[in-house]
Amino acid sequence: MQCGIDEAGRGSVMGPLVVGAVFVESDDALVEIGVRDSKKLTPKRREKMYDLIVESAIDWGVVILPAEGVDEQRREMSLNEIELRMFAEAASKRPVDTICADCPDVNEEGFSQRFKNYLGYDGEIIVKHKADELYPVVSAASIVAKVTRDRMMDDIRKEFDVPIGSGYPSDHYTMDFIADWIQKNRCAPPNVRCSWEPVKVMLSKRANTKITEW
Repeated sequence: MQCGIDEAGRGSVMGPLVVGAVFVESDDALVEIGVRDSKKLTPKRREKMYDLIVESAIDWGVVILPAEGVDEQRREMSLNEIELRMFAEAASKRPVDTICADCPDVNEEGFSQRFKNYLGYDGEIIVKHKADELYPVVSAASIVAKVTRDRMMDDIRKEFDVPIGSGYPSDHYTMDFIADWIQKNRCAPPNVRCSWEPVKVMLSKRANTKITEW
């Protein structure tokens, strides 16, 4: 049996970090479904594939770390280390012969060895950049992670009932929302990663604003 692992939300400034895992005996059903890297699929297509994946896989799962959890853990470790531990938790759901994962570190070999040591795993581990484009089981995991995160972002949008964008720093809707909230409330909104540099800059700037500038 093989397990594919990938994440969604690593670089986001708002919302959770989600790691998806998919367990299959072979890639045949996933190839038939036509799985691809989740970033290359429309939201509607991802949703449809998600349903097909969870129906055809032997097992699947997600590990979710909310924004405040990312902030808390980053006080003690790097983002790569956080992902390594989430990958390990996802892969440990059931025994497998092979684990395939998309590599978040620039050093594939180093991350792979740390991952293997942390798991205490003697089987085959394949950790590659762009594994979500190379291995169908990782593509499937990327879809599971992305759809899970998208649904959670939809719930967050409902909480605020205003445009909050995708949650990524490149999205001006997200950054405008965070900036406006900080200006009005002198703190970051819920579900925002305060350990991210753009948010730290906004908070620092607001804290140093003079009363006459309000």
